[in-house]
Parts: sequence; C-alpha cells; structure tokens
Amino acid sequence: MLQLSAVRRQEPLGWGSCLVFLAALGLAFVVSGLLLAMQGKPPASALWLLVHSAFGSGYALEDCLIKAIPIFLCSLGVGLTFRLQIWNIGAEGQFALGAVGATWAALTFPGWPWYALLPTMLICASLTGSLWGIIPAVLRLKLKTNEIIVTLMLNYVGILILEYLVYGAWKDPGSFGFPMTSEFVPAAVVARIGDTRLNWGLLLCLAIGVLMTVFLRSTRLGYELRACGENVRAARYARMPYSLLVILVMGVSGALAGWAGFLEASATLGRLQPSIMSGYGYTAIVVAWLANLNPLIIAVSSFLLAGLRVGMESLQLDLQIPAAFGAIMEGFILLAVLAGGFFSRYRLHLRRIG
Repeated sequence: MLQLSAVRRQEPLGWGSCLVFLAALGLAFVVSGLLLAMQGKPPASALWLLVHSAFGSGYALEDCLIKAIPIFLCSLGVGLTFRLQIWNIGAEGQFALGAVGATWAALTFPGWPWYALLPTMLICASLTGSLWGIIPAVLRLKLKTNEIIVTLMLNYVGILILEYLVYGAWKDPGSFGFPMTSEFVPAAVVARIGDTRLNWGLLLCLAIGVLMTVFLRSTRLGYELRACGENVRAARYARMPYSLLVILVMGVSGALAGWAGFLEASATLGRLQPSIMSGYGYTAIVVAWLANLNPLIIAVSSFLLAGLRVGMESLQLDLQIPAAFGAIMEGFILLAVLAGGFFSRYRLHLRRIG
C-alpha cells in the first residue's frame, strides 16, 4: 500500500521559490481564463487587455500608484498584526473611521492654513483609526473574545457611521440629494506631485515602509514582536510585554488604515462620500499574505493588486465582465500562491507501507 506524506524541506528552495511563485500565478491566470471562456469571452484577449490597461501607459501606471497608496498602508497595518498572530480583519472599518476623523477636522476648521489643517486631519485620522483597532485588542485581552469576529463586525459599524454622517449631519445642502459632504477647502486637500495625478501620500508610504522595516529588524520591540508571534507561551515565560504588543500593533494598524482613509478622502475625492469604501481593507489582507508579511514585497504586491483593479475597470467597460470577477481573481491568486508556498517549504514523499 502506498502512502503520500508531506515532509519539511531541510533547506529552502532559494530561487526555486520564485519559480513556484510564478507557476502558482500562472495557474491562477489559467483558471481565470477558463472562467472567462465559460462566459463566452476570449480568454487570451481579455487577460491581455487586463494587463495592458493596467500597465501599458503612463496614465494607467499613475492610476495603479494612486490605488496602491491606500492598499499599501492598510496592508502594512494588517501585516504587522499578523506577525503577532493577531488576525485583524478590520482594516476596512478602520479605513472608514480614519476618513471620518479627517473629514471632521476639514469641516470644523476650514479657515486654517494647510500647514495646520493637514497635520490635524492626519492626527484625527490616526486617533479614530487607532480607536477602532484598539477596541478588539482590549476585548481580546480582557474578555478572551475572538478578534476575527469583533474586527469583522466593527467593519460594518464603521461603514454605517460614515453613511449616517454623509446622509445626515454632514450632507451638503447643494448636492441635489446625493449623500456627500461639501467639497474640502483647498487647504484640506493633499497636493499633487508636480504635473502628475499622484499625491504626496506616495512619499508618506515610502517613509512608513522604511520605518516599519527598520522597526521590525533593528529594534528590541520589533524583535519581541516577532518572538511573541513565533511562540506566545515562550514569550510570556521570558516576560515579554505580550499584552502591550497586542494593543500596540492593533493601534498602529488602525492608524495606518486611518491614514489611508484620510488620503483617499482628501487627495483622491476631495470630500467624504459612500463610494470611498471600495474594499481596500479586504484587498489588504490578500496583499499581506501574498507578500509573506514583508514590507518591501507588500509594496510590490500592492502595486500589482492595484493594477488588477485598474485592468478590471477596462474589462467591465470593453467586454462587460462582471465586477465580481476581480474579487474572484484575487481569491484564485491568493489560494494559488499560498499553495505554492506550501510546496516551497515541504516536499511530497511517496512510500510503501505494509
């Protein structure tokens, strides 16, 4: 009788891991092509249109970078919590509360100069986003609640708070009944870089990415975070501040998602409206796992997943592909890459027993 088992590799695959990753990515595209063929769409032409629409022109690349900014910030935050094995699924709600906090500052202090108003908006977004992250952290530590359930439920609460405000107290009287705030004053809008459509939030992402890498690799707290994530019991025995770290990573994660909401409301839309909620917080979870929680690879994965969103917009317009197809592709890519990661760490062993 033959038995198939998985055996951990003694040495990593090295460059073989890259080949496994590319093979997994190719498999995801093949499956996506089969789904397109089932809908009567030409798979090769559709996938080429997706790639070309996302990366085939300077205008498309700018679109990708604009969408990559909030994805990167949210991904960096959830990746930090995942390192501690705290499963924060709440970036979407933290993003919403960050946008709400920044909008409150923009509407409350419209007469302030930009050098006072923009930092105030950033601080308010940090505080509201952090609050939405710390709530499930405290509940986990004090009441042993499951942070997956709490953060997921808080997503809906955060979105409903945003909608309550734009349909009610903050609704622009001159919006002809549409749910949105009045336009932000120029001082509340993050400026663009030169003649491009990119905003200065891109430099914020670069700075935060570098600081996060240094924090994780070169600080004692970063070491303790990684150690607690590897073995919570051993870390507690070594008297590492596990409870403090849980609150810290959830607060920082919420603040980063809040910054993403601030930039989206200020730089991209110039006001707050329900359409700001486009699923960046959920895409961030996919990006964090694709990047294996590495800040540098998170940046690359954020850009590629942003490209998928840009390309899907063209597929919807040119080939009438359903909007849900983009989410399906994201799911296939994640599953294929995670399966590929398994084969990078393990090899299959067939042996005869009996």
